[in-house]
Amino acid sequence: MDSLIPADNHFAVMGGLFVIAGLGFLAEKTRIGAVLTGAVVAIFLAIFFSNLPVPLASGNGWRWGTLIPQSGAAYSFVFSYFVPLLIPLFLMKADMRKILFETGRMTGAFLLAAFATVVGAIVAFTLFDFGELEAALAGLFTATYIGGSVNYAALADITGLAANEPSLVSAATAVDNLFSGVFLAFLAVMPGLYFIASRFVEKDHSEGTVAETEKGRATALTLTITLAYALVLVAIADFLTGQLALLLGMLGIEDAARAAGNWRYGILTIITLIPATFLSKQMSKLHGGYELGVGLAFVFFAAIAAGANIPSLISEAPLLLALVAVVLGVHAIVLFSLGSLLRFSLPELITASNAAVLGATTAPALAAAKGWKELITPGVLVGVLGYVIGTLIATAVYQFWPG
Repeated sequence: MDSLIPADNHFAVMGGLFVIAGLGFLAEKTRIGAVLTGAVVAIFLAIFFSNLPVPLASGNGWRWGTLIPQSGAAYSFVFSYFVPLLIPLFLMKADMRKILFETGRMTGAFLLAAFATVVGAIVAFTLFDFGELEAALAGLFTATYIGGSVNYAALADITGLAANEPSLVSAATAVDNLFSGVFLAFLAVMPGLYFIASRFVEKDHSEGTVAETEKGRATALTLTITLAYALVLVAIADFLTGQLALLLGMLGIEDAARAAGNWRYGILTIITLIPATFLSKQMSKLHGGYELGVGLAFVFFAAIAAGANIPSLISEAPLLLALVAVVLGVHAIVLFSLGSLLRFSLPELITASNAAVLGATTAPALAAAKGWKELITPGVLVGVLGYVIGTLIATAVYQFWPG
């Protein structure tokens, strides 16, 4: 379908994506937008604009089109060049020594939450048949419920869903965000449910202080170096991926290039963690990378959502609703059942689940709201751990999924 903004007007299309992302951020300053989150607002705005019927003039009169196109080179640019940058931008300060040794019990609780997500994905995709897309979707939902948007973006690219199934990915994104909000509400009310809270060991998490806000601010210098750093790491990862493809080809593995490409983001994650861990003092001087990554992530979600076709969304969403309900339901049952047996407190498990399903931003926010000061900083750190391991685990699920 034609659009008011032509698909070949690349600057206008890209401008539209950034406007939508900006509106998402602005929406978070409103009461309703804060509840929905900016990402959800950006997603639904993109879906609305790419399906909004508008009259277009033609040589034979008028015809119906949409405001923005549902596909175009600008979207492909986002998938090809923005998505890889998200990993180094988000993980540039992910010091694994802090994550592994300073979070204490929360690391164990989070790893249990990641395991619960994998079990949830296995159970859900055993119950529902998605045919040849099953492995890709299993990896996609494993990624988003261990790490979050950066891992979701990586798996959407790795599996080819972003480029080949935009309507399905858009539907999955909308359903994911809907259930994330419902699940956050569920986590928030759990401590007040006596029949649940009474089954866990009691532990006082009210002691502790909020981590000091990182000193310094983003400048033109730090932003330039940060972006250069991210670009160089992506280039190195692509070089190593190419060398892996050559090695696999020498070993006689069919479709060696694709086999190596599936591990592109795993390689990128590993080489990003090396300086983040062993040069943490130097990396701490760079500011603005995380914020830049969040901005690009919003643009990515807008690009994905713009490819949605409403009739397809309606036909796909009901099955996805049931699927995600099972994934998160099994996640909760496995995590809280095993967590109780392993003597984790309910606040520890809630924070771990929150970090896995919703990410490093909502986990400390909920901990602070509940007065669990001791869990605020660990909530951030295990959320970052989710960014680190989410893509690796989800890629393994996708690669080794039967059939």
